[in-house]
Amino acid sequence: MNRRFLWLALLAASPAFAGWQPSAELGAVSTSGNSDTTSINGRLGLKGEDALWTHEYHLAALRAEQSDELTANRYETAGKLARKFGERTYLGAAARYEDDDFAAYDYQATMAVNYGAWLVREEGRSFQLEGGPGARRARLAETGEVESSALLRGFADYQHQLTDSTKFFNTLLVEATGDNTFAQNDIGVAVSINRSLALKAAFQARRNSQVPDGTRRTDTLTSVNIVWSPKAK
Repeated sequence: MNRRFLWLALLAASPAFAGWQPSAELGAVSTSGNSDTTSINGRLGLKGEDALWTHEYHLAALRAEQSDELTANRYETAGKLARKFGERTYLGAAARYEDDDFAAYDYQATMAVNYGAWLVREEGRSFQLEGGPGARRARLAETGEVESSALLRGFADYQHQLTDSTKFFNTLLVEATGDNTFAQNDIGVAVSINRSLALKAAFQARRNSQVPDGTRRTDTLTSVNIVWSPKAK
């Protein structure tokens, strides 16, 4: 499995059509004086949907320094495509790769087949569930040992347009194997500034069930980002 280009395989398999929806977000903090700190996080996304297919791809990164010492360095790339069967159900595939210099695993790469459904899909509100089997490959940071195993993937996404300008979201991803269970939850709100820009406040929690002694199982990230996403005409 070529872990660095899993999402490219999904993108190459996607049918070409008009209507791609790009997005980008960026958050940064810098302080100086008694303590010099710099942190930056960003995300690029691309979504598309037509009568038969849905597509979603993203690239995310996090980097932080304190007094010229690197304290966080992580990037993730992921992709999903699915063939719809009616208005609510679909069958597809998902791939994800992450590289983290400060985690229990140097990298984790996963690919899975998914069956999914929108339990709720209406104006201003949606609730999506999907799950299926797949495979995982990862390398332990402490020993360099490579783990390869089958996995079971689960995904849930809830979106609610609270007002004309405010949107609430909560997304959960779980990748369970015999070696490790990875879970990530993102919750927050996005407030529109104008037609293309929004301010997003979010809290992310990431957890690995199996980590070496002295390594924490859970990492968290609190962020306030500017989001650009042009509205479809």
